[in-house]
Amino acid sequence: MALTRLRLDPGRCQGHGLCHWLAPDRLDLDEWGYPVVEAGALETARAVRRARRAVRACPAGALRLVEDEPA
Repeated sequence: MALTRLRLDPGRCQGHGLCHWLAPDRLDLDEWGYPVVEAGALETARAVRRARRAVRACPAGALRLVEDEPA
């Protein structure tokens, strides 16, 4: 079974903060308003749905979902 993870490209991020409001369980904002992604796989269907919304809403395209096989 594949594990879904949320990844951030910090070079593309512009600090809009939309992702934090759409997926607060996986993303925090640092002191400058840029997102910090919580490490680890998305464990629930709800977390995956929220992460997908955040990826779609990112105006800079800085977020993506990746799937990898467990070790």
